[in-house]
Amino acid sequence: MSDCDDSRPARHRQSQPTPPQPSPPRPHRRQDLAAQQTSVPRAAPRRIVLISASIGAGHDGAARELARRLGARGFAVECHDFLDLLPRGWGHLLKEGYAQDLRFAPWAWGWGLGHLERHPWSIALERALFGRTAGTRVLQAIGPDPAAVVSTFPLASQTLGRLRRLGRLAAPVATFLTDMSVHPIWVEPGVDLHMALHAIPAAQARAHGAATALVCGAAVDPAFRPARSAAERSAERASFGLPLDRPVALVVAGSWGAGQAEATAREIAASALAVPVTVCGRNQALRRRLASAGLGVAMGWVDNMPALIRASDVVVQNAGGLTSLEALTTGVPVVSYRCLPGHGTTNAAALEQAAIAAWIRTADQLEPTLRTVLQTGSASCAIPAADIPPEQIIETLACTPQPWHAMPPSAAPPPLRRPRPRLGTETVQ
Repeated sequence: MSDCDDSRPARHRQSQPTPPQPSPPRPHRRQDLAAQQTSVPRAAPRRIVLISASIGAGHDGAARELARRLGARGFAVECHDFLDLLPRGWGHLLKEGYAQDLRFAPWAWGWGLGHLERHPWSIALERALFGRTAGTRVLQAIGPDPAAVVSTFPLASQTLGRLRRLGRLAAPVATFLTDMSVHPIWVEPGVDLHMALHAIPAAQARAHGAATALVCGAAVDPAFRPARSAAERSAERASFGLPLDRPVALVVAGSWGAGQAEATAREIAASALAVPVTVCGRNQALRRRLASAGLGVAMGWVDNMPALIRASDVVVQNAGGLTSLEALTTGVPVVSYRCLPGHGTTNAAALEQAAIAAWIRTADQLEPTLRTVLQTGSASCAIPAADIPPEQIIETLACTPQPWHAMPPSAAPPPLRRPRPRLGTETVQ
């Protein structure tokens, strides 16, 4: 009787020792991920959990697009707002505090980010605070046996990475870096993988301690595309009541209309180079001031941003967030001006370093830069497409037979350490 047709009860069989099998290589490089795609099994739909935050629009926007792409690949996707997973009232205080800082004291926001970067112990304290207060709720929201967990918000990444290091979360964790610059608060050693828009933020993430940071490109809704024809563009201008015979400079300041958008619109109008069209978001006070001063066109919350961006000749931004990526994907030039302290200036520096968008540092540079952009469009180019898009990287992470965190330390490649970048700290001449 052969071993294959042994009919004895299982408890009477003699177990044969199985020789140890070598562990699969850890996929830490782009080519490794691409190679694994050919062997990833596509079984029943698996569950991926996305954790974002309703602070501004960029974190949620990236999460929505990732959810759409992962759903198209057959995954069951669940999305959670990190603010809802904090103790009662904390999410509201965090959101309102951030909004008030940007509206009335943006210098305080910039100082706070600088303090965190100068004093790493403060990040460790913040990590412990949110890990202890939100860790259990985050685990309950994730539920049992997810294939992977993806964060688009830094505090969620801090919490998830801590859960991984403590052994409380078995699923692999990835962070999708939503900006062109990376603050240390985005990087947590327990996170398996950091995904970046460009090589510049990927290098910054590694410099801050990320063992694995891959370039994946932007996660932008496909509705943001170039105009198909001049007729389509004219029709979209007419739908917003914009002039057909003059250039349009779209001034954006995030969903809260933060920063010096009013001064920017005033200076663009004074230059007579373009009609300023300001998206005020939820800042109705800003909209009323612009309208009463007759400074171009003042809009509130805009639902059809793809059409409005296509109808514009240039986008003037101050934060380097989601709208900048959407404009670049649409093919409309972007310039940075009167940037917010903190992430606004570091994003502007990274966009300029990547030769994607010009950074106008002083008022006397505004007019010549706008003239150049309106004449040639040469101050901007699209973010280069990545070899491996984010949804493919996440799929590989989710389908890796052995979780990355389970690899022995000897199998893990050493993290690439580089001098910490100090973007946005240049002296303005």
